[in-house]
Amino acid sequence: MPDYTNRFKQSLKAGKANIGLWISIPDAFTTEICATAEFDWMLLDGEHTPTDPLTIMSQLQACAAYNTQAVARPPIGETHLIKQLLDLGVQSLLIPMVDTAEQAAELVKAVRYPPHGVRGVGYGSARVSRWDSRKDYVKGANDEICLLVQVETQTGLNNLEAICAVEGVDGVFLGPSDLSAALGHLGNPGHPDVVSTIEKSIAVILKHKKAAGILTPDRALAKRYLELGCTFVAVGADARVLALGVRELRSAFK
Repeated sequence: MPDYTNRFKQSLKAGKANIGLWISIPDAFTTEICATAEFDWMLLDGEHTPTDPLTIMSQLQACAAYNTQAVARPPIGETHLIKQLLDLGVQSLLIPMVDTAEQAAELVKAVRYPPHGVRGVGYGSARVSRWDSRKDYVKGANDEICLLVQVETQTGLNNLEAICAVEGVDGVFLGPSDLSAALGHLGNPGHPDVVSTIEKSIAVILKHKKAAGILTPDRALAKRYLELGCTFVAVGADARVLALGVRELRSAFK
C-alpha cells in the first residue's frame, strides 16, 4: 500500500528545516534530473512559467520515485485552478499574491470539501484517488492538504498579522523579489531595507505558529533566514542553475 502521508506538511508542523529547489523549466525530464538531488521539496512553478496542469501532472510523476516533496504554484489563487491541481494529486500548494485575511480564508475553503469548504467533489474519476481505488481518500482529504500563501506586496505586509491568524493556512511565504519592488528596491532583494522587513515578518509568522518560507539564491541570506526560523527555504532555481553552469563551462574554454 503506497504511503499517501503529506510528509512535507508533517515536517513543517514539526518545525524541521526543509531545503527546496524552484522548478521553472516546464518539463518532466529536467524535473526528474533535479529530483535525483533529493531536495526536501521542489516548487513546480505555474505562475511565472508556461507550466500548465498537464505539465504539473507529469512533473508529479517524475518526482514520485525520489525522496522529495512536490509543491505546486498556480498562476493565481482561483478556486477552479486549485481544484484541478488537487484532483491531479497535488498535496501542497503555494498561492501567490495573497493580500488580505479574506483572500486567505477563501483559499482555505477552496482546498476543503463541503461543508468546510467549496472544493468540487470529483475525486472518483481523478488521479488523486487513483481513479477510485483509494476508497478512503475523501475521508482524510481536507487534512492532507498543505496550504501556503505568499505575502509579497505592501498591502500583504500591512495585513500580515491577520493573514497569519487565518485557521487552515499552514505557512506564509515571503516573496523577496516582489517585496523588494514594493519597498522601492526593484531588483535588489538583498537591500538592507528589504532584509530587515523580511526578518521582522518572519518573527510575525512564527509568533502565530505558522511555517515561514522564502526563496533566495544568496547562500548567506538563506542561512540567515534558516537561523531565524524559516522552515521551507528554496535556495535556487533549475533554470538559473543550468544557465550559470553552461556559462561557466563555456568561459573555461574561451
